[in-house]
Amino acid sequence: MYPQFNTATSLTWFRIAAIPLVVLVFYSPVSWARPAAAMVFLLAAITDWLDGYVARRFQQTSAFGAFLDPVADKMMVATALVLLVQSDTRNIVAILAAIIIGREIAVSALREWMAELGARQRVAVSGYGKLKTITQMTGLCCMIFYQPLLGLPVYELGVVCLVLAAGLTIWSMVGYIRAAWPSSGEHDEVS
Repeated sequence: MYPQFNTATSLTWFRIAAIPLVVLVFYSPVSWARPAAAMVFLLAAITDWLDGYVARRFQQTSAFGAFLDPVADKMMVATALVLLVQSDTRNIVAILAAIIIGREIAVSALREWMAELGARQRVAVSGYGKLKTITQMTGLCCMIFYQPLLGLPVYELGVVCLVLAAGLTIWSMVGYIRAAWPSSGEHDEVS
């Protein structure tokens, strides 16, 4: 059976389609490339909230949408982090990228494992996970924007947000692992 297309999943597909556009604009040889890339990234990030709202409000939730939404988020975040690590070779940026991408891989694997055990609800998105996403998207948007705005050091504020997001990333991952721990001994199989 083919996945159902509706407004919510269309917004998620838009988010995925925006990823190469962010990259193209980011590398454009014009002075306003970084702010323009940040605006595309911000628009795509807003659809993350919007597609969930539309899905719940208009009963457009689906198994395919539940799968595609976090995939789109992880693709956006990983792409933005790669762009930033390439453009700012300081150790702090690379360390933050490694923490955030590593957590995304670990939590995705944990959720897959819990789904196989029939206990996926134990690792459902938490309040810390949502706060992490907001802080992370804000930080990435500011770092992509790069240029000072109204006298504010936007890039540096973005780094601070990303440091907070990395802390929340670790905190929420520990929470997911603790929630999954009771199931870790269940259904053990010899490989």
